[in-house]
Formats: sequence, structure tokens, C-alpha cells
Amino acid sequence: MSELLSSAAPSIQWYPGHIAKAERALTDNLAKVDLVIEVRDARIPTATGHPRLQRWIQGKQHLLVLNRRDMIPVAAREAWDAWFRGQGQTPWWSDAKAGTGVKQLQQAAIRAGDSLNERRRNRGMRPRPVRALMLGFPNVGKSALINRLVRQKVVDSARRAGVTRSLRWVRLGQDLDLLDAPGVLPPRLDDQLAALRLALCDDIGQAAYDGEAAAMAFVHMLTALEATETSGVKPGLLERRYGIPVETLPGEGTPKPDVHGWLTGAAERHTSGDTVRMAQRFLDDFRRGMLGPIALELP
Repeated sequence: MSELLSSAAPSIQWYPGHIAKAERALTDNLAKVDLVIEVRDARIPTATGHPRLQRWIQGKQHLLVLNRRDMIPVAAREAWDAWFRGQGQTPWWSDAKAGTGVKQLQQAAIRAGDSLNERRRNRGMRPRPVRALMLGFPNVGKSALINRLVRQKVVDSARRAGVTRSLRWVRLGQDLDLLDAPGVLPPRLDDQLAALRLALCDDIGQAAYDGEAAAMAFVHMLTALEATETSGVKPGLLERRYGIPVETLPGEGTPKPDVHGWLTGAAERHTSGDTVRMAQRFLDDFRRGMLGPIALELP
């Protein structure tokens, strides 16, 4: 496992029964859809890419949406945009909470439907609404995006994993039918650094990881990201926010941040010495954007 987590920390794994059931239902419905709208978390675009995606697409048209664009720096967004385009994939950037980018996504989906119906007309078939499947990891913002597209709350949405638990069709005007699928995860998370990033972004259930271990790993990660301006992590971010500097552990070799010392010091200052509460507060601050726009992955 990555050095960001101690060797004693348990492996991060989360595959509740409703996800396994949802994936079976997803497989059953794939033949009915024309377009796959894949939603990823802009803070961690590769960690929220599902390894079975190509199997699900099966030659269907594919739109890639990077949601929460507001939560990463502009420089990181530009870097990822260039990277995806270099891979032959046009990314659609959105902020489902504010509605940014939603109209452009809707137009792209309708254009995909136009090409579908042109082929149907050429075969002597009647046009019909394009059937689009919206899929992605838990809590990447699929349901919020659908509510924005429909302009009303038609599916439940919350910033936690596991809210959507069954597949549901939603009609969007005369041009588009959307199938909202529950978040789907691989049965096993082999890349534990990616799993940590999922935990930090609240894209897996909290039962999957130890909050204190994740918070200390996050301190380590932020310290390392200070060297990369594109990430958005300014030097001294944690000291300015919490009043506690991140000290360096003594020893030979590459300097290592004293993550345990920082969490303990921050807990003494803010949560009466309760490190569990301080860890949760720290993670929640990041998830709500209180630490500023931060990209945990860069191309």
C-alpha cells in the first residue's frame, strides 16, 4: 500500500450489496441504451474511472463528464482538458450544484441523438428520443446533474455515497431519456492510493476506511502537493487554516511530515484533544471546499 497510509492501516475496500445488485441491473439494461454518459469527480479523474467502462460502452457513444469543476484550480482543469483531448476524448466540465456546464452537456447528448436518429431514418425507422445511461462512482454528482438537466428534483441527491440504490428512467423533454444508475465500484480496489483518494473525496462509504488514518494520509498528500503549483495547494495551507504547522520528523533520507503530531496538535486546538472529531472536521472542510480548490490528481 502507498506510503501515505501506515502499513498497519487496514485496506480500503467497499462493495456493499446494493452496488453488486445495481451492477447486475445495469448489465441487464445496457442493451436498451444508445449513449453512455460517464460522470467522474474532477478532483480525481483517474481514480473515478471504472475499469469495466469499455465493456459497458460496447461501441455505444460516450460522453465524459468531469463534475465539480469548481473544486479544482483552473490550471488543473486546463491540464486535464488537454490530456483527455490528447487521448481522443472530449471532456465536458460541470458543476452540478451551480448548474455550470449542464446546458452544454444536454446539447451534446441531443447531438448524439440526432446522429442516432439520422441512422434510423436511413434504415426507414422512425426517430425516437435518445436513451442515455448516466453512470459513475458513488457520490460523483450523477443525481444532482440529472436534477439540473430536468430542472426539478426528480431523483434524490446528497453529498454522500450510496443515496441512489436502484435504476430509474427520467424523461428530459422529447429528445432524451436518462437512466440514472446507482454508483458502481469495482468489486475490489487494488490501487490503494486511488482508494485513499476516493475516501478523501467521500466517493466511497465511510465504513470502508479509518477516518484518522485517512486524515493523516491527507496531511502527507497535501504536503507533497505543495511542490506542484497546478494542484492549488499553497505552502503553509494547513498552518493558515488551523494554526498548526506541519513539522518534519527527524531522521535520515527524505524528510517526512509529522502527520500524527499535526493531527494531535490540531485536535488540542480545535476539538478538545479529540483526534477522531478533528480528523472528521478536516476531511469535511476539504469536501466542502473550505480549503480552496485542490486537485488531488494531475496528468
